[in-house]
Amino acid sequence: MQEMYQQYKGLLFKLAYQLTGSVSDAEDVVHDVFLKLYDVPLEKLTEPKAYLCKMVTNRCRDLQKSARNKREQYYGEWLPEPLSNDDSMESVVRDDLLSYAMMVLLERLTPTERVVFVLREALGFDYHEIAELVEKSEVNCRKLFSRASAKMGITSEELIQPETASKEFVQDFLVALKQGNMNQVVSMLDQNVVMVSDGGGKVTAAFDPIETRDLVAQFLLGPVRQASMIDGISHIEISQINEQPAFILRSSEGIHTVGMVHMEKNLIRNIYIVRNPDKLKHVGV
Repeated sequence: MQEMYQQYKGLLFKLAYQLTGSVSDAEDVVHDVFLKLYDVPLEKLTEPKAYLCKMVTNRCRDLQKSARNKREQYYGEWLPEPLSNDDSMESVVRDDLLSYAMMVLLERLTPTERVVFVLREALGFDYHEIAELVEKSEVNCRKLFSRASAKMGITSEELIQPETASKEFVQDFLVALKQGNMNQVVSMLDQNVVMVSDGGGKVTAAFDPIETRDLVAQFLLGPVRQASMIDGISHIEISQINEQPAFILRSSEGIHTVGMVHMEKNLIRNIYIVRNPDKLKHVGV
């Protein structure tokens, strides 16, 4: 059992995290699945990868039902929980993760569409493997994947080579914000930029998405300049979150804000700000 845990815990965590959008829930799911595995007859484990993934998928579907009810009552915008390279799962999740922007878009999908999309796009499962897991035909799974991509507004080109911001680009963006260089900040934003912030009703955050370059720039300018000027010490840094460069704001009490950007045609199309303290427990110390 221990050998099976070591072999598959990374895959199962990746699957659970991308199905729930929560590091905490994903860890709980993996833990629960391996506890239940002690009661499973050995003859059912001839294909352990498929069996374990199905157990995780079913558990996550149950969580998604209750999560949707909670999110209908959630204060403001809901964003997935950021995943740090320093996460407690250590090195088990370091590749094949969907971008954070795609994680946000997954919320548009039905539970089955989400399972098919994650298994295919993030984890590289073949359609015959997916068909067995979701108990549908291969043809149906292909249709579900196509429907999911359409709902997310993702083209085949974006699936093959998604555009990500470099560390240097994020650094230049932060420098412009620190210096109060509005022209430079605005020039790095797409004309249709949208910023979404998640405070969960526990800390200050924009209740609705903020649109237009000027409004987004003005919203970011204050917090970033303030974080970079406390006692002459910079309290803003760049770190790898969800396998992409992200900016982190911290105080003497720890990290209080994580920001990630999504690029389109070399400009920032989306900015995601996570401030809900419950969602920052897994982002360093």
